[in-house]
Parts: sequence; C-alpha cells; structure tokens
Amino acid sequence: MGGMGPEATLDCYGKIIKNTPAAQDQDHLRVVIDSNPEVPDRTEAILGKGDSPVPALVRGSKVLEYAGADFIIIPCVSVHFFLDELRSEIDLPILSIFDAVAETIEREHPEIKTVGLLGTTGTVRGGGFQKRLGRGGIKTVVCDEHHQARVMAAIYDIKKTEPDRSRKAIIFELTAAAESLIAQGAQGVVAGCTEIPLALTQEHLSVPYFDAVLILAREAISKCGLEPLPLR
Repeated sequence: MGGMGPEATLDCYGKIIKNTPAAQDQDHLRVVIDSNPEVPDRTEAILGKGDSPVPALVRGSKVLEYAGADFIIIPCVSVHFFLDELRSEIDLPILSIFDAVAETIEREHPEIKTVGLLGTTGTVRGGGFQKRLGRGGIKTVVCDEHHQARVMAAIYDIKKTEPDRSRKAIIFELTAAAESLIAQGAQGVVAGCTEIPLALTQEHLSVPYFDAVLILAREAISKCGLEPLPLR
C-alpha cells in the first residue's frame, strides 16, 4: 500500500525486485500496488492536527484484498502508528516495519544496544520504534528539536518534484542529524522514514545504517517463501 509518498513506493518496489532471486520474469513475485497520495498527512494526524488516515487505508486494503493479495506491506513508517487500528478493521495480515527492523538488528547486529532514529516527527513522537526496539533491549536516541526540524524539512523537500534546494544540501542536513545521534551514543542509525533512504546512504555514515524500507522489502520476499539475495 503506497503513495505515501509515491517515489518512496517506487523505491520499495524496486528493492523487492532487486532482492528477489530471479533468472526470468516468471521467477519474480506478483505485486499489487495501490498508490494513493491522497491519504491524509500521517504526522499531522499523529500530532492531533489533521484527519486520520485510517479510513483511506481501510479502503486501500480492500482494493488489495479484492486484487488477490495474501498480505500487505506499507512502506510509510508513520502509518504504522495506526497499525493496530487498521488491523482491527481489515482481514488481510500486515507486516510490521517495526518488527522487521528490530528483528534484523537483534539477529544481525547483537552487539548494538543503542540506535539513533531518523524519521518524521510523527514517527518519533509516536514511539512505535522505541517501544519495539526496547523489547529487544535496544535503546533509541532521537534528534533534538533543532535537528528534528531539519529532518522534517529534508523529508518534505524529498517529496517535492522540484525541491527548493539541491539533493546535496538535503543530504548535508540528514547527515548532520545522523551525526547528532551518533554523538549521543548511537551505534547504528535507523532510516525510519521512506524518504530518507532516497538521499542518505551507508556511505554518509560511520556506523551501521538500517534502511527500514529495504528491510521491509526483504521481509516481504521471505514471507512469500523465497530467500532474499545476499546484501552487497
């Protein structure tokens, strides 16, 4: 279920393709995408300043169910604040991006006990990542108000077809925010928003970088009974 935003949806689908073991078209997974950019702003809803996205998400889930989907993934991280409510109103299972990221860190990086979270203000204040990571004994540090405002500005700029500044400038802002988390003791950084990996990559950071969208894409492949290709 996508459209939040459209480019991030495309990125997620691309990551499913690139991580699927396939020698021909027929080896790939059937993927049904409902890209609805009209879903109300998730951060505004979480902060109590906008309409709930749940009704639109329920309608999208029905579209996917009718199209024959066996389960749903939602690349938008902020939407997961509403996951329990959404699950209560639909029949199809939904993979949790919080679970996928936490389980990946626990399994592949057991030495990491503190991570930094880069995400929308809605995701940060919603606390979903912090709660799930905490269940595995992992502490989460977040940006101060100054850096969080810069992260949000970067996210909204990435969403624009013609942003007001260069991608280089956006990367600079996100890198500065990530470095502020590392200064707080983060041993790894979670890209907890679908737009962030469109700009910030592992090469910009000195600690392990966890692209939540990539992790979710690989979890979807596993859910379909395939072993994702090794990460390069």
